[in-house]
Amino acid sequence: MSAPASVVSFGSPDLRLPDQLRRPLQEHLADLRQRYLARGWAGRVGFGRRPALIVIDLARFWTTPTAQIGADLDSIIDGTCRVLEAARAAGIPVFFTTFAFDPADPPSPQNRKLCMHVKAGDEHLFELDPRVGRRPQEKIVRKRYASAFKGTNLHEMLTSLGVDTLIVTGVSTSHCVYATCRDATDSFRVIVPREAVGERCELFHEVSLLDIDIDLGDVMPVQEVAARLREIGAATSS
Repeated sequence: MSAPASVVSFGSPDLRLPDQLRRPLQEHLADLRQRYLARGWAGRVGFGRRPALIVIDLARFWTTPTAQIGADLDSIIDGTCRVLEAARAAGIPVFFTTFAFDPADPPSPQNRKLCMHVKAGDEHLFELDPRVGRRPQEKIVRKRYASAFKGTNLHEMLTSLGVDTLIVTGVSTSHCVYATCRDATDSFRVIVPREAVGERCELFHEVSLLDIDIDLGDVMPVQEVAARLREIGAATSS
């Protein structure tokens, strides 16, 4: 996993780590990772032969800073767009998710928490942020739970395409990104481009990335993921 950035450039300013805590936390997380490595954990899963990309919940509800649970996710959108560009050039399948959410009928006790932030007339906030530029052939998975797999046909769509690797981007690192990665590991290799996932809270983000990197998949710099996709695209077209 790449080293954490010295200053988080996304999220909610009031939920960022105080400067005096950031360095000790990063040192502690790096030490934890080394301890797991010494015990034979945190091995690399790598790319398979047929990747797909999924963009988790980059909808206005999360990307509009003035929305109740929104945050400044500009850098996450930029990172995701870099991966999207490489994925499209390589011709790999691309999926997006957003919530198919009815405030009057929350699907689980956990999501009743989300109801507190949704009012009548807010439905437009679940539309994808236009900056991700979804293309007509790129499918939208409308989910009602944290994981993009639960209650959807995502698994069937991926297996029908012969996908063996899932690249996961979007928000939030500790919730929907993590839940999707967890479920994906049952059937797919998991790759998470570090600069293309985000979270309102810096602490949750950093701890969740370490958890993903140790137990679920490979956390890699966006630049490395894009380079690998270019290699796959070149091999496919040759």
